[in-house]
Amino acid sequence: MAVRACGLIIYRRLQPAPSSKVADSIEYLLLQTSYGTHHWTPPKGHVDPGEDDLQTAFRETQEEAGLQASQLTLIEGYRKELHYPVRGKPKTVVYWLAEMKDCNTEIKLSEEHQAFQWLKLEDACKFAEYEDMQATLKEAHQFLCSRE
Repeated sequence: MAVRACGLIIYRRLQPAPSSKVADSIEYLLLQTSYGTHHWTPPKGHVDPGEDDLQTAFRETQEEAGLQASQLTLIEGYRKELHYPVRGKPKTVVYWLAEMKDCNTEIKLSEEHQAFQWLKLEDACKFAEYEDMQATLKEAHQFLCSRE
């Protein structure tokens, strides 16, 4: 059976300069794991028994980044499922998109992560070394920009 995990791609909007495009004011939150290869990823984790996918995404975000559901706005219409093998077993990860209500809210990391960064799309893609994660970030960004 496939391992199932869920998470949130969290972004914030900075005050854009009058001449800049909306896309330039968006930054994504990535967390650096404190285990393994120390890869960078949005907050995510395994679904607990009795939980639905979205509950998992919000719980994991609270555990890993210290963000409450009330501090985020879930963006309607975006949901992305990734499928890849981990240690020879299939894994499914479901992501939703959520905006920080206050872009200055403090991030409080759990022991699972050693660092976090707010990154513009190009840098977020450099940090997220997996191609499917890069593609997901680009797709989410495109989704946001098309809603403006």
